[in-house]
Amino acid sequence: MDFKKYLPFLQWLPHYDKTYLKGDLSAGITVGIMLIPQGMAYAMLAGLEPIHGLYAVTIPLILYAIFGSSRQLAVGPVAMVSLLTAAGISSLGPASPEEYLLYALTLAFLVGLVQFSMGALRLGFVVNFLSHPVINGFTSAAAIIIGLSQIKHLFKINLPNSEHIQEMIVAIYQNIGDLHWLTFGIGLMGILIIKFGKKIHPSLPAPLLAVVAGIVLVWGFGLTEKGVKIVGDVPSGLPGFSLPSFDISGWATLLPIALTISLVGFAESFAVAKTIQAKHKNYRLDANQELMALGIANFGAAFFRGYPVTGGFSRTAVNNQAGAKTTLASIISAGLILLTLLFFTGLFYYLPSAILAAVVLVAVAGLIDFKEPLNLWKKDKTDFSMLIATFLITLTLGIETGIIAGMVLSLLVVIYRASRPHMARLGRVPGTKIYRNVRRFANLEVNDKLLIVRIDGPIYFANVEYIRDKMNQWLTERKQPTKMIVFNMESVTSMDSTGAHALHDWIMDWRAEGIDVAITGTKGPIRDVLDKWRLIEFIGADHMFIDDHSATAYFEKSLDDTRMEQLAAYALQSNVEKK
Repeated sequence: MDFKKYLPFLQWLPHYDKTYLKGDLSAGITVGIMLIPQGMAYAMLAGLEPIHGLYAVTIPLILYAIFGSSRQLAVGPVAMVSLLTAAGISSLGPASPEEYLLYALTLAFLVGLVQFSMGALRLGFVVNFLSHPVINGFTSAAAIIIGLSQIKHLFKINLPNSEHIQEMIVAIYQNIGDLHWLTFGIGLMGILIIKFGKKIHPSLPAPLLAVVAGIVLVWGFGLTEKGVKIVGDVPSGLPGFSLPSFDISGWATLLPIALTISLVGFAESFAVAKTIQAKHKNYRLDANQELMALGIANFGAAFFRGYPVTGGFSRTAVNNQAGAKTTLASIISAGLILLTLLFFTGLFYYLPSAILAAVVLVAVAGLIDFKEPLNLWKKDKTDFSMLIATFLITLTLGIETGIIAGMVLSLLVVIYRASRPHMARLGRVPGTKIYRNVRRFANLEVNDKLLIVRIDGPIYFANVEYIRDKMNQWLTERKQPTKMIVFNMESVTSMDSTGAHALHDWIMDWRAEGIDVAITGTKGPIRDVLDKWRLIEFIGADHMFIDDHSATAYFEKSLDDTRMEQLAAYALQSNVEKK
C-alpha cells in the first residue's frame, strides 16, 4: 500500500526544506490570528457559543494537515457552512443549548461520514453537478441571507431565525425602531477597521484590531451598563472529548442538511484549493483524497466539541500570500489557537457581539458577485437563467431548497444539451480534401444530390429523435432529390443499443425512398459497436469510408476500385470477435 497517497504529509515531511520554515511560520501565525475572531464570529452565526468556533480550528485543522493533499488550504468554520448549520438545526426546534450543541456535533459527524464515504468510493466527480452559475447564484443569495441574519447583532434588535429574505425584511422593518445606536456605532467602527485596515498593509490583522478596539471601548467606558451586548465568559482550556448522537431517527432528520453541507463545503474548498495549487507546481491535488481529508477533519470537529468545517476562501488566500509552503503552517495556526484557549480566553469577556457581526458582514460582502450575472447575460443566456433561478429560489425558499434546485437545474441543462447534439452539413473547401460546415464557411463545393452530415456527440436514447428530425428537415429543404446521405462519425464518441437500432431503422427508411447511405470517419470503439450490432454488414463494407473525400469520390465515381480497396481496411477494422 502506498501510504503517501493516503497520508500526503509524508510526501513533503521527509524532504522538508529549512528555507520553507520562515514562510510556514509567518503564514501559520497570520492565519492563526485571523482565525480567532473569525472562528468566534462564525460560531455565533451557526447559533453556537463563540468558544465552539475556536474548538473547530484546533483538532480539525491538525487532521486536515495530515490527510489533505493541498498544502495551502486553511480549514475551519466558514460563513456558508455556519449558516447552513444554523438553518438545519433551527428547523428541528432544539429545546436547550445542550441539545443544539448535540445536533451540531451530530451534523459534523454526518458531514464527515458523507465526505469520507464519497472519497473512499471515488465519488469526487459528483461535485461537478454543481455548475459555476449555480454556485455563483447560490453563494450570492446565501451571502445576502447571512448578512441580514447579522442585523440583529449589529442593530441589537429582536429578529426571528429565518433563511427567507421576505420574512427577514419584514421583521427588520417592524423592529428597526428599536435600533440601539451605541451598538450600531461599535459595529460600524468594526466594519470600517476591517474593510480599510487591509489597505494600510495586506498582512495587517484587521479583524483582530477591530476585536481589540471593541474590547477596549466597552471595557474602558463601561458600555455594558449602557446596553451593549458582549460575549461574556469564554471557557478556557483545551477542547474536551465529545460524542455525537447515534440515534438513527435523528440522523434521518439531519441527513439532508448534512448532504448539502458536504457538497457545498467540498465545492467551495476544492475550488479555492485548485486556484492556489495552480500557483504551486510541486504537488498535485486529489479530489477524492480531499473529500476523505475533509471528512476526517469533520470527525475531529464532532469528537472535540466543534461543528462542520471546510476550506475557506479568504483564509487560504492569506495563508498562501503569507508564504505557506506546507501544511505545517496549519499546524502552527492550530497551536496558536490552543495557546489562546489555555491562557487568553479571559481577554474576550468584553468583546461586543456587534464586532463579531462586523467580521461576518465584511467576509460575506465579498461573496456577492455582480459582474458574473452581467457577463453571462451577454455571453450565455442559459447559464444566466440558471444563475438567476438559483439565486431567487435560495433567497425566497431557503438555503437547502436553493442548492437542491440548483443541482436539479444543472442536470436538466446537461440533459437538454445532451439531447440536442450539434449537427453540421458539410461541403468541400475548393481544391482540397477538407470538408467544413456550410453555415460557417462560404463558397464551399456542395453536390446537390449528396448530403454530408457530421454529428458531434454520442448517438443514444436521449437524442435519436432530435437527430432524425434534423435529418428530415434538411432532406425536405433540399431542392434536388438526395441520392446519398454520408454520415460523418469522426466526432461520435459512443453509441448505445437505442442508437444502433435507430441507425438501422433510418437506413431502412432512406433506402426505401431510394437514398443510399454511407458512413465515414468512425473511431475504433464506434466500429466495434457497429460490428457487434451487424450494422457494418447491413450498411455494406463498400459503404464504410475512411473520410468524406473517399465517400464523395465513391459517389462521383472519381476514385478507382483498387484505391478504394486499399482504404477499406482502415474504415472497417474492429476488435469484436466474430461468432
